[in-house]
Amino acid sequence: MLSNRSLSVLLPLLTVFGVASSPAIAETPVPPQLTTPDSVDTRIGTLEFRDGAPSADTATAVYDNLDFSYAFRAFTDTFKGVSVQAALEGFQAAGIKDNEILLFSKLMDSESLFLPANADTVYYLGFVDLSNGPMVIETPPDALGTIDDMWFRWVIDFGRPGPDRAQGGKYLIVGPGYDGFLPEDGFYVAHARTNRVLGLRRSFLTDDDPAPTVEVVKSNMKIYPYAPGGVGLSIAR
Repeated sequence: MLSNRSLSVLLPLLTVFGVASSPAIAETPVPPQLTTPDSVDTRIGTLEFRDGAPSADTATAVYDNLDFSYAFRAFTDTFKGVSVQAALEGFQAAGIKDNEILLFSKLMDSESLFLPANADTVYYLGFVDLSNGPMVIETPPDALGTIDDMWFRWVIDFGRPGPDRAQGGKYLIVGPGYDGFLPEDGFYVAHARTNRVLGLRRSFLTDDDPAPTVEVVKSNMKIYPYAPGGVGLSIAR
């Protein structure tokens, strides 16, 4: 064991050679891309950080931006459903029930509050209720239309763009959860993801006159429940 005198001689020598000082720590430079900068210029302003932690103003700005982003997403995700629901409520307020058709016997004009409508075709539209089972929609010849669900998601086209190729046909629309038998032929079958669907239809003028076209629509357009076991399904089934 060293005496006190030996230590008094040794310590100054160790200090001279750096042995008695704190051990040297090897420092490896941290790549700058792994660190948080003191400030970042963004679309919502300059964000300030200290040792990687955001300032109070930066935290507030980021949370405000998140709130805005979530609100915008809520709008974009739901405005199509809100639009169809508003149309349904408008139909109901006008006394038009499910499985009925609103047929414009004359051409639309500037008083018709339809965003995409034009003034040289005959329009007819309505909602179909599938909650009690599949429904049959018989379409007139030379039509152009589509069927969408209550989120404005496409179900099937009919008429010129549809499988009947403007000849008119029977469309069987099946709602969600239906597990009964469906016909093997005789119908154009389409499945909807909601218990209501919206039919948007137009037909074209006859010699620039809507009246004959309106009569064709009235004579051929039908909506009624599908009767399981009828045409299109074998007796054995």
